[in-house]
Amino acid sequence: MAYFDAASAAPLHPVARQALQASLDEGWADPARLYREGRRARLLLDAAREAAAEAVGCRPDELTFTSSGTRAVHSGIEGALAGRRRVGRHLIVSAVEHSSVLHSAEVHEAAGGSVTTVPVDRAGTVSLSSYAAALRPDTALACLQSANHEVGTEQPVREVAEACRAAGVPLLVDAAQSLPWRRVEGDWSLLTASAHKWGGPSGVGLLVVRKGVRFAPQGPVDERESGRAAGFENIPAVVAAAASLRAVRAEAATEAARLRELTERIRVRVPELVPDVEVAGDAVRRLPGIVTFSCLYVDGETLLHELDRAGFSVSSGSSCTSSTLTPSHVLKAMGVLSEGNVRVSLPPGTPSEDVDRFLSVLPDAVADVREKLGAPTAPAPPTPSPSDSDALVVDSLGKRCPIPVIELAKVIGEVPVGGTVRVLSDDEAARLDIPAWCEMRGQEYVGEEPADQGFAYVVRRVS
Repeated sequence: MAYFDAASAAPLHPVARQALQASLDEGWADPARLYREGRRARLLLDAAREAAAEAVGCRPDELTFTSSGTRAVHSGIEGALAGRRRVGRHLIVSAVEHSSVLHSAEVHEAAGGSVTTVPVDRAGTVSLSSYAAALRPDTALACLQSANHEVGTEQPVREVAEACRAAGVPLLVDAAQSLPWRRVEGDWSLLTASAHKWGGPSGVGLLVVRKGVRFAPQGPVDERESGRAAGFENIPAVVAAAASLRAVRAEAATEAARLRELTERIRVRVPELVPDVEVAGDAVRRLPGIVTFSCLYVDGETLLHELDRAGFSVSSGSSCTSSTLTPSHVLKAMGVLSEGNVRVSLPPGTPSEDVDRFLSVLPDAVADVREKLGAPTAPAPPTPSPSDSDALVVDSLGKRCPIPVIELAKVIGEVPVGGTVRVLSDDEAARLDIPAWCEMRGQEYVGEEPADQGFAYVVRRVS
């Protein structure tokens, strides 16, 4: 089985396993106690903090170990907002942040705060001008991930941090995906990360708050971790997390070059091997191991099952794999095709042969799914005579993408050039996938109109 979902959770690094087993015998006591066992535990905790701080590029007393990366994000945003309450209650996030950031923004807004969401371009990148324009005198905190967890696009953190610093606004960087590869550049103020993203054990997060940043921890006061993370420290897991971070950093330069070659092979070969594919994310400014693509006329969940049977563990941002049946907020913000979405995220050490085998089985897997769904395989039929209707309605209510798109593709040739097709759909994914289909097929997307149920998505035939 080839595991291609390291962006969700990387396999436990051998160094993490060794450190975890070794520290179980020495790190079980309370590090706040002065007796021998407590001193041993404190030495392990302090050494882990120093190692993690060196990898991040901060002072050890600026770094807090939390119970998860999500907890680090929540605590970081809550504490920074509370510490700057006198300045204002305005929060800035990008449209493609991790859900932990967006959920924190929702809570802040529900409590009376204001939130500005900075859009991204089709590659998933925020522009410096858009981010700078969002800064206001009452902005308490700005958030920007260092690299996206779904498509791998890296963000201009250094430039945004400079703009925030000039405006006197702290910047919180979610570095969960990029920290295994390198330090985050720029004059950021807060940083979060999660150990299971780099091969450390789950249940360990990092929260860094630079000296001089106004920060007020929320919740009941706890004497541990500078009051920023309540509860007894999981010292064996913390030691394993710090040891594995140091280990992956030592291998990062060599492994990054190798994984870039493998993901570039996927980016180039998939559109050659599989028709009607859109590769998402920035082609150059991206993380080494992540590549994402979407396949027209494909149900994402079915495709993932086919690949699983073929021996590949991959993930998806497709609406079809979500319990809410809504597209990934990242793909939605980028405006790219969401149906048949596949994210390949290669863990360090991935053999080149596994990538070649993936490329060999993918075309048949996609073809099988399209055949089962009745996707069109032939060109559109000849243009009807002028006497035929120049408008057509396709009722796809109650049907989930990619079915509305498939039905659109089958009938577009039944209207003359200049005629329109109105697709009725109550599936949120249609708002993304029908415009994406138009762009891929050279047709004109006119727009959406409210309907009795759902929306009518209007497409004009131009070729």
